[in-house]
Amino acid sequence: MTAAFTFPGQGSQAVGMGKALAEAFPTARAVFDEVDAALGEKLTAIIWDGPAETLQLTENAQPALMAVSLATLRVLESEAGFSVASDAAFVAGHSLGEYSALAAAGSLSISDTARLLRIRGLAMQKAVPVGAGAMAALLGLDYEAAMMVANEAAQGQVCQAANDNGGGQVVVSGDKAAVERALEIAKSRGAKRAVLLPVSAPFHCRLMQPAADAMAEALAGVSIKRPVSPLVSNVLAAPITEPDEIRRRLIEQVTGTVRWRESVAYMASHGVTRFFEIGAGRVLSGLVKRIADGAIGISVGGPGDIAAAKDALIAARAA
Repeated sequence: MTAAFTFPGQGSQAVGMGKALAEAFPTARAVFDEVDAALGEKLTAIIWDGPAETLQLTENAQPALMAVSLATLRVLESEAGFSVASDAAFVAGHSLGEYSALAAAGSLSISDTARLLRIRGLAMQKAVPVGAGAMAALLGLDYEAAMMVANEAAQGQVCQAANDNGGGQVVVSGDKAAVERALEIAKSRGAKRAVLLPVSAPFHCRLMQPAADAMAEALAGVSIKRPVSPLVSNVLAAPITEPDEIRRRLIEQVTGTVRWRESVAYMASHGVTRFFEIGAGRVLSGLVKRIADGAIGISVGGPGDIAAAKDALIAARAA
């Protein structure tokens, strides 16, 4: 198998995402209905009609992006013959996308995933008072250089590498003053750009420990099955399949680095040449080109993408 199925994270959301799929395909609509039922509210109304600031709230964006990814996957299964078990060498997702990947691989039910992501979003927002933390993108520095910047900027506070996205793009997270120091240090070390991100909390750093504790409690009460394809874990950049380890790594992920560059590189080194980004946006497809020479990123998020995705899958099967 030369294909991997990947699932986007927060930041890829947009009002109206998934609506055309739901209108065109009953299999997609069924996913949105299941998510609404699991949450006991019409999240679909926010996804399709906004307003944008309500969709962008972490507790809404996380289950919403998962819903769009799983609705898209169901259409790919029914209309283009996709099978996670037989076509995907690996599944992987960026941050919250890891939950989408597990739902896609049958490890979590869609209903449980929606509820877990609602809990995760609320817990991550509550972990740190608004304004106390920050995140910043450092562009043009490799991971090791960005780590040195974060360590120097900490000065007794928290400043960690939150996302190693690849292509010279590393995000740091922590106490606001420490992250602001990192911006200046990064510029002095030759970063092409160093900018604060418009986020409401400092994700993927030690300040998120209260959210990790909340997820440990939530995940303890949820059934996790072996995925039909291995999950390349954010915190390991290596595949896992055992339910207990999946649970443990999902908890670690809240405070740990999303090792996306290494994850894509691992999959490419094990024969993956086509990365199907399933759901909203095209962020992951853009990163693939920067990380793995010769690899192809295929974004699938609307009815117009289905035929091209089917052709790409046929090519992957023939490779």
